[in-house]
Amino acid sequence: MDKVMAKPHVLLIPYPAQGHVIPMMELAQCLVEQGVKTTFVNTDFNHKLVTSNWLAKDGFGNLLQMVSIPDGLEPWEDRSDIRKLTISILETMPSKLEQLIDTINKKESDKVTCIIADDCMGWAIKVSMDMGIRRAAFWPASVATLSSMLCFQKLIDDGIIGKNGVPITNQIIQLSETMPPIKPENLGWACLKDVATVEASFQIVVEAEEAYRMTEWFVCNSTTELEPAAFDLFPQLMPIGPLLASNRLGDQAGHFWQEDSTCLTWLDQQPASSVIYIAFGSFTIFDQTQFEELALGLELSNRPFLWVVRPGMTEETTAVYPDGFMERIGSRGRIVSWAPQQKVLAHPSIAGFMSHCGWNSTLEGVTNGIPFLCWPYFADQFLNETYVCDIWKTGLGLNKDEAGIITRGEIKSKVEQLLGDKTFKSMAFDIKAKVTSSVRKGGCSHKNLCKFIEWIQGETEDKEHLPLFEVSNMKI
Repeated sequence: MDKVMAKPHVLLIPYPAQGHVIPMMELAQCLVEQGVKTTFVNTDFNHKLVTSNWLAKDGFGNLLQMVSIPDGLEPWEDRSDIRKLTISILETMPSKLEQLIDTINKKESDKVTCIIADDCMGWAIKVSMDMGIRRAAFWPASVATLSSMLCFQKLIDDGIIGKNGVPITNQIIQLSETMPPIKPENLGWACLKDVATVEASFQIVVEAEEAYRMTEWFVCNSTTELEPAAFDLFPQLMPIGPLLASNRLGDQAGHFWQEDSTCLTWLDQQPASSVIYIAFGSFTIFDQTQFEELALGLELSNRPFLWVVRPGMTEETTAVYPDGFMERIGSRGRIVSWAPQQKVLAHPSIAGFMSHCGWNSTLEGVTNGIPFLCWPYFADQFLNETYVCDIWKTGLGLNKDEAGIITRGEIKSKVEQLLGDKTFKSMAFDIKAKVTSSVRKGGCSHKNLCKFIEWIQGETEDKEHLPLFEVSNMKI
């Protein structure tokens, strides 16, 4: 008698950061739309933030459950301290995840059949393997960034980084002839504030590479149209992105802060292609001098602007604007604490996007054909800036002065250059057309997502794991 395939029940676990939770939440909704029972596992701390800011969380019936496990930190502890968070996650979360799965599996009809883990939570892949559960890894950022992580041993062997992940040379890294160059200090784990933090972050890299070797599928929030060289380097990585709510004509979920949708009404009142949108994600922090220079640069641009100033964005308790700034800009500028970014970038009044170049923001800008002003802060953002400015040629970087400040004059000048040269908009529209076609029915990413869901549902055999790529031809 043929064995009856268990009804699929997928457990998803993202790395506990805003930029990781949002795309995995989008993947969860894609699964639910195909009738797959899904359990989304946040940390206790992030669970409260996400569920309090998502009004539609109860709209999926029994198909989507939002649950949580502890990250090991007390509620008041600083989760932007990557070293402390990493140590706590590795000490606490594996056993808590096992306990959660055991609890779920006591309900015979609801047994977990597959775990999809963020590759920065590589330990979760080990848990699924030890428990005999099908497993897949998900990568929410650029595949170029992932490639540098998967090649870490080669970087050590060639004397680029030490065994602790800290760069020991200034030689430019080129993973292949067509890959974007990387400065060692801009490696995703290496651009943090101190050696101890770099070492902790590098532990995530080591675990991620180990998980890559154990997973059955490895899906990525990217597309071959954006990163052909990276997917050539690691052909077993499967592009299923960009995963955006706009693809479903739905609302984005997973936010840690409440969106201020009133800015959309303000945008309705602005001329077409006139507004500069400024947003730096969930981690960027400015000192007071830089914050004031940015404000004054926007004022000098003499253009309408929508600026996201989230809580905690400045070193001060609350953002302090230059004297008379609010009175001088009047209704020309709109400042909000958090914006419905996909809807903002899709608005016809937006002309340009000043961004930290986090991968989610990069995908959202690219999908809407928006030129960029790049202001990276840490991690993968520097490599994403290279994509925007040097590979896709859809934006400009902002240069710091001798004191390390991006001045008001530099901001004004680059805004004028970006919006005065139609080439950037033209290139942005070309990229948009290629990327959006990939997620439509028949496109590469759409086909891959369908195949992946079929595997989850047990409608196809296990994907044959392709051989690992030999990285000995990496150019330095």
